[in-house]
Amino acid sequence: MADNGSGTETETRTETQTETQTETQTGTGTGTFTVLNHIAGVDRPAASGATMELVDPATGAVHGLAPRSGRADTDAACTAAAAAYAHWSTTTPAVRQRALLGIADAIEQHADALVAAEAGDTGKPARRFRTDELPAIVDTVRFFAGAARNLPGLAAAEYTEGRTSVLRREPVGVCAQITPWNYPLMMAVWKIAPAIAAGNTTVLKPADTTPSSSALLARIAAAHLPPGVLNVVCGDRDTGRALTAHPEVALIAVTGSVRAGRQIAAAAAADLKRVHLELGGNAPVLVHDDVDIEATAAALAAVAYYNAGQDCTAPTRLLVDRRVHDAFLAAFAAEAGTLRAGAPDEPDADFGPLNNATQLASVRALLDRLPRRAEIVTGGACLARPGFFHEPTVVAGVRQGGEIVQEEIFGPVVTVQSFEDEAEALHLANGVRHGLAASVWTTDHDRAMRATRALHTGIVWVNTHGTTVSEMPHGGVRHSGYGSDLSMAGLLDYTQVKHVML
Repeated sequence: MADNGSGTETETRTETQTETQTETQTGTGTGTFTVLNHIAGVDRPAASGATMELVDPATGAVHGLAPRSGRADTDAACTAAAAAYAHWSTTTPAVRQRALLGIADAIEQHADALVAAEAGDTGKPARRFRTDELPAIVDTVRFFAGAARNLPGLAAAEYTEGRTSVLRREPVGVCAQITPWNYPLMMAVWKIAPAIAAGNTTVLKPADTTPSSSALLARIAAAHLPPGVLNVVCGDRDTGRALTAHPEVALIAVTGSVRAGRQIAAAAAADLKRVHLELGGNAPVLVHDDVDIEATAAALAAVAYYNAGQDCTAPTRLLVDRRVHDAFLAAFAAEAGTLRAGAPDEPDADFGPLNNATQLASVRALLDRLPRRAEIVTGGACLARPGFFHEPTVVAGVRQGGEIVQEEIFGPVVTVQSFEDEAEALHLANGVRHGLAASVWTTDHDRAMRATRALHTGIVWVNTHGTTVSEMPHGGVRHSGYGSDLSMAGLLDYTQVKHVML
């Protein structure tokens, strides 16, 4: 691709290397594989040689190794990104579009390897990832490829006599991006695609338990990007701290917990770095008395336990009109009881294990600390098998101030509360610190519209829940962070405005 500094010969060589490296990452013949950093277009281990063990959530056994990167590695990645920025930031949107379209095609071509990498690190059902997530990932890359050529802005005009004002949208610089373990590849693309489309360069640090698909994506993308535009460094929290503190970094984008968001925002303030935070969620669901109880229960159960409930927009707090509370609770619990947890290769698995032992322990602790008045209607236990599996669980009899209501569960656990009227429903829905997503279920159009105005969240669904599209923003308020992923808003978050007066 001569337009972005890579000749045809280089592109062909890199593609061949990608195929070979994919085989290396998938297996070593010893039951484990080795993930490598990708810095300045080259795959490499940590400079110190330090590694981390990767644990298969479906078995609890070590199945791979990844670099435990230190300051030398983050410095090399940020230096490479800064050097690449000098050229990449001056490329035309058409060049960046072609690169992203090439990456989207390559993701489809390497689907089998990406499915294996993602399912291995997360434990999620391989078929669900292939059919539900991978097409959306490709669509996101293609959306931002088009968005790169459609930046909005004011027309040139004279706001004072004799002078013309023009607005320029320019890239920010080197972006440090940190992604979580619940949707490793999808969250990597949500970060990488808009940053690159806007002309930035990036250093991505995936979660320490799920680096495989992100490292593989960097290899795949290397055939379409100049060295240094996309870098991946694997590691732990210390790696993340070194990355976000690097002086070359202009913007930090994080998807993670509220605690992580606070720490990064505080650290970024010391150097006045821009921060983009997509943090936790604790989504309320308002179920009114005019719904089809069975259909609504089935729809919500399918979303609530998807990915073992490890989703910041998962419908975790069901708020139900008292007149249909008991009937809905019974229907929802029955639906939850039909769902099955299983390993990636089990064709009838509806969801997989929790990602790691720490998260399983966190979910168990919340259930173990339930007050006596709370009732576990169904589930409530770990599965008697290796790995980090937990039953789909429904908890009733909880109160608004309870820990399990106020805290993000991030597991296959849903609470059910009743409300007296519309005002109480909205009060309960807004009565937590998070503000990412909510949904309203009713046949009353006016009631639905009142709720969409009154709910303090960045996303509101009506008679559906959890669907995202590349064209619409994804972001929250309050403790769910600030800034948007997806959409033109997500692209603009990776730009800065310059006023030029002539």
